[in-house]
Amino acid sequence: MTETEFLDLAESTLNRIEQAFDNLFEQDVVDVECKRNGNVLEIEFVDNGSKIIVNSQAPLQEMWIAARAGGFHYKRVGDEWRNTRDDTEFFTALSDFATQQGGAPVKLG
Repeated sequence: MTETEFLDLAESTLNRIEQAFDNLFEQDVVDVECKRNGNVLEIEFVDNGSKIIVNSQAPLQEMWIAARAGGFHYKRVGDEWRNTRDDTEFFTALSDFATQQGGAPVKLG
């Protein structure tokens, strides 16, 4: 994948995540606030102040998630982001982290 292709895909992924959390907030599923600064998306759960940070790492062509559960790196495999350690899918993992931290079932994807 070229750097331009990665940057476009990373931007699309971050936009998709932000829109999904905005929708969950509007549907009153979870009280969450998203803040975006370049390639970094900060997702804050208002009720408890915990955060999940999602960002792209262009030099490595990876997406990273930092959550209470730890730090996780994802590489593109086919049409999915897959964890570089245990092969879990990005949106499944992000849903699980958000459910744990937000206190309500979150399903992204």
